[in-house]
Amino acid sequence: MSIGTGVVLFVIGAILVWGLDFVLPNVNLDTIGYILMVAGVVVFIVGLILATRRRTAVSTTRTAEAAPVTRERIVERRTDADPL
Repeated sequence: MSIGTGVVLFVIGAILVWGLDFVLPNVNLDTIGYILMVAGVVVFIVGLILATRRRTAVSTTRTAEAAPVTRERIVERRTDADPL
């Protein structure tokens, strides 16, 4: 989602800088466009970093029997899953 948001911000900023040719009083559309393009690049890069990061989950299960001889079984499961 953040990758798409970054692209949209960049495109809106580019339209403000190079696509529009009118002047608003007290508003510099070029500056706003450049700010949006920089923000779009930052959001895009953060989205890429978060998308390539892997998650690791570790679950440990311990069971003990209630007998005179105590047996303990330890099961450890590791999963590496990509975030959706």
